Amino acid sequence: MKQLIIAFALLTFGFNSQAQTWSADVSHSNVVFTTSHMIVSDVDGSFKKFEATMTSSKADFSDAKIKMDIVANSINTDNEKRDAHLKSPDFFEVDKYESISFESTSVKSLGNGKLSISGKLSMHGVTKNVTFVATYKVGTNIGNQKTIAGFKINGKLNRKDYEIGTSTPVAVVGDEVIFKINLEMVKG
Repeated sequence: MKQLIIAFALLTFGFNSQAQTWSADVSHSNVVFTTSHMIVSDVDGSFKKFEATMTSSKADFSDAKIKMDIVANSINTDNEKRDAHLKSPDFFEVDKYESISFESTSVKSLGNGKLSISGKLSMHGVTKNVTFVATYKVGTNIGNQKTIAGFKINGKLNRKDYEIGTSTPVAVVGDEVIFKINLEMVKG
């Protein structure tokens, strides 16, 4: 009898808590960064090619599993010469390290549409544990009626922690890189 009750409970409640798959609408998402140049000004850039997926069964995304892959060769600072240098062995070494990847290990709800997302960030052959705060909103795409969620992730990292541009002094390119990721995720 106890097994029958457990089976009934799983059938009744299990379907409501099935993990849903979400994927990034890259035409409405972006990955941008800023770092200092010669200490006196900033250089902005972005990565033009990336993908992100997520599974979650909770409305507050506190059980989310998130994966993101960025094509390192897609770096763009609106200056071809600088972009070529950033792609070279002096910095990202894109022929050897093709992608920048993130995989979540823990997501916690902070309430009021905020999440603490922890995971492993791999870049330039180095993997580090990181934690970022994200904000999110959920809505409906009025064009196709699909459920969408917008995530804003702001953070900073030290490029030298990932052995990027280690021979370039901070007076030329700042060690601190500030990034912003906007993801519009589509359910289903």
